Order: sequence, then C-alpha cells, then structure tokens
Amino acid sequence: MKKKYTFVDLIKDVFTVFPTPLTADEIWEKAVELGLDKKMASKGKTPWATLGARLYVDVKEKGEKSTFVPVSKRPARFILRGLGTPPAKPAPVESGPEKQEESCFNERDLHPLLVKYLKENPHFRCHAKTIFHENSVKKTRGENKWLHPDLVGVYFPFGDFSEKTMELQRALNVNSIKLFSFEMKKHLDFANLRQSFFQAVSNSSWAHEGYLVCLAISGDAEFRNEIQRLSNAFGIGIIRLDAADLSSSEIICPARQNDGIDWDTLDRLAEDSPDFKRFVTDLLDDIGINKVKSRYDKVLTDDELDRYLKEKKIK
Repeated sequence: MKKKYTFVDLIKDVFTVFPTPLTADEIWEKAVELGLDKKMASKGKTPWATLGARLYVDVKEKGEKSTFVPVSKRPARFILRGLGTPPAKPAPVESGPEKQEESCFNERDLHPLLVKYLKENPHFRCHAKTIFHENSVKKTRGENKWLHPDLVGVYFPFGDFSEKTMELQRALNVNSIKLFSFEMKKHLDFANLRQSFFQAVSNSSWAHEGYLVCLAISGDAEFRNEIQRLSNAFGIGIIRLDAADLSSSEIICPARQNDGIDWDTLDRLAEDSPDFKRFVTDLLDDIGINKVKSRYDKVLTDDELDRYLKEKKIK
C-alpha cells in the first residue's frame, strides 16, 4: 500500500529545496510553488495553519529529537535539522501578509468584500455601512481610530418572522435586531497583533458582536493560540476573508454575544460621526416601517466583485 504523503513529508521537501529558516506561511507558499500541495490527499481549508500546528507539536513533543529546529519566536521560523547553523539574518522570503503590504490596495478597498460576506453569511445576514473617520467632528490626530469602527452592520428580522410574530416580540419586549461592529486590517501577525486587536476592542466592543477582520492571518500555531486567548478574554471575534473564494471566508474566533448595547459609546459615536448618525437614523426609519428602505453599502454581484478584485489587484 502506497504511503500517504503527509505535512511532515511536505515540510522536509520544501527545506530540501529552500534550506533557509521559514515560517509556516512561507513553507506552505513554497510548497504551492513547487506543486507539493497537489500530493496531499487532504489539506483542509487552512492548510498553512495545520502545517504550523504540525511543526509546533513536533518541536514541543520531541525536543532535540525533532526533525525541525526553531530558530526564532516572533515570527516563529524553523529549519530542517542537519542543514547547518542558520544565518543570523536569513534572506527575506515573502510571506502572504508581506505581499499584501506591497500591493496597491488599502484597507478600505476591502470593505466591499466584507459587505458582501456579511450579507450572504447565515450568521450575520446584515446590512453594513462604512464609517469614514475623516468625516468625524473630532480632528485630533489618531483619536478617531480608537473610537470609530471601520464598518457597522445591522441584522433586521423583518424577512425571517411573520408580522404576528413580530407583534408578539414587541409585546414581550423582545428585540431580535442585532448590531455589529468591525475593524478591518489587511493582515494580522505578531508584528501588528496587539495594536490591531486592542483597536478593535476600543471601537467595536459597544455592539452586540464586535470583530477584527483580516485578509491574511498568520498560520503560526503559537500565533493562533494567542489570538484565541485574546478573543476569549475580550470577546472580540476574528474573521479571515478569502478574496479568491468569499464563501470560504471563516470566523476563526467567534465574538462574544453581548446582551445589550453600550449606549454611552453609541451616543458618542453618533455625536462625533455624521456617518454613524446617519446609520442610526436609517435604523430608526427602517424599524418604523418594518422594512429595509434605507441605503447601506452596496452589495456587489459576483461578476461585479470579480471585476473589482482585478481592478484593485486584490488576491
């Protein structure tokens, strides 16, 4: 019976061709370049994360008997044992997040992707609106990014319940409307984790659910453990957007569902931001007629999204 090709086999083959310290993301990228990914019988949706976990477990459990040697912690880089002492400063290898930084698009260019994902994903099914920080009444440099989320969203139950059920909910003071808040980043790794995460804590904890959304997230096992710990501690969820296949985007860490809204923060947002104030007005209008009539960010069709991704060179 033919031996199954494993992640460990793949990692060894990559280091044979590229004998330099690499992160889990970089190893998977090189494996794809070499076509080694096609030899895997099953990869899963996030193979780079599984690969990182294999490295981490192998090193932790086997110690000096491990096939791989860790050479740095942040970011975590490894090399194949027996390849010799790695150079103090290895030649830089482009990783997923670094490539995104070199691209021409910016964080706000990712908003249409998130808007479409939020409308079509069964967990959210929400209408979203971009909050433009530059329109804020507060002009002190750096103040707005810790107050204003990048996008806000609302789920209306109008299409999910009959009018009689809605009437009963109102009679029982049950509110099925949910508000969401999102902080957007192009990538997330150890270099920007703290600032990005606590920015999301500061500007998105007021909603029923708050999220940090990224296009590229490091698959390093230690890093994934850290974002899970932070999410558990502070309640902010983590979403990875997949530009190549939006339906394959995933909620890596679910947000804690808050029973109520932080009304003091909402009031300040409405006072400082014309965009957020318009959002609140739209909510009231739609709730008043039990229909979505207001204008939120446009949800692109599949064809429009394909053209948009090519135009912005988002990969």
